Amino acid sequence: MSLQRAFGKLNELGSDAFIAGTRFLSKRNWVSTSSADARIVGAGAFRYRVDHDWCKAMPDAVPVKNAHEMAIDADGHLYLLTDHPRNNVIVFDRDGCVLDTWTLGLRGAHGLTIATQDGRQCLWICDPYAAQVIQTTLKGEVLRRLPGPHALGLYRALMPYAPTQTAVAPNGDIYVADGYGSQHVLQFDAAGNFIRHFGGKGSAPENLDFAHGIAIDSRKGRGHEVLLVTSRRQSCIKRFSLDGHYLGEIKLPGGYPCRPVLHGEHMLVSLCWSGAHMKPNSGFVVILDMHDRLCTALGGTATRDAQGELVALQSSYDCFHHVHDVCADLSGNLYVAQWNADGVYPWRLAAIAAPA
Repeated sequence: MSLQRAFGKLNELGSDAFIAGTRFLSKRNWVSTSSADARIVGAGAFRYRVDHDWCKAMPDAVPVKNAHEMAIDADGHLYLLTDHPRNNVIVFDRDGCVLDTWTLGLRGAHGLTIATQDGRQCLWICDPYAAQVIQTTLKGEVLRRLPGPHALGLYRALMPYAPTQTAVAPNGDIYVADGYGSQHVLQFDAAGNFIRHFGGKGSAPENLDFAHGIAIDSRKGRGHEVLLVTSRRQSCIKRFSLDGHYLGEIKLPGGYPCRPVLHGEHMLVSLCWSGAHMKPNSGFVVILDMHDRLCTALGGTATRDAQGELVALQSSYDCFHHVHDVCADLSGNLYVAQWNADGVYPWRLAAIAAPA
């Protein structure tokens, strides 16, 4: 077994052990767990009705191990990525009915991004266990695989590579976050040619610690895009130029972000944990405005100091377990995917119109 395969297997065993431990402790009430009782979350213009039954899939026919990430195509169909090797991708219509399922046989399918190339939509899938970044059609036909950093001569033999997420820039450049490996971001052009890598482990501002999620922030218009990369253990999202220069960070004290998702003028951030890194059942969702200020916490609370600065994010333990991703449709409804949540399908958070 190669060193990379061995590292991937250790990652898989470690994740399975953590999940089993969380379930054991939760069932005995030795750790806080979510009641899932909340039916309305958020405040002001950001209020949502929680729909646990939006998804019409049957677990026996379409099983899910962990609901990792989601993407919505041009037709409004939601693609759910799971790490169940029987069905890595499940496609839902707007009403939550299953339209299609397919698999690449991946045990660690983790990161999902939808992009347009040569006039057609495609998917980018990351599997940190298999150390693969795969481009497919919407139907699951493999188009190509990106080369890893060892093949490119970037990493030494003992440096692990475990890609967790991709982002695609307007010019087609592809960014790969090595979030469970050596914490670099690898940049390729649209043809798959390597350009550069940046980030990496360390204590400098530009270094990353659990670079789990990555996204292109285009809210300020063409030519002003920035790259957002989570540094999960540091409770922040770091901002980089598209050529890898560090620009600053968005602090989320007490929150441990999985992935930033841009929707209109707002940023949706899934928090896998809060209060402490890897604290069981403590995930929720936060929404930030154009200036990276907190608008609301869905399933959680936010504490501010006397000057109004955010000082702590904490789960309210009445809605979610471990939020791994969130996305939004054109009507403003949100969809939440959860890791380590007993195989639940995505929940819909139906937007409630604000009073006139």
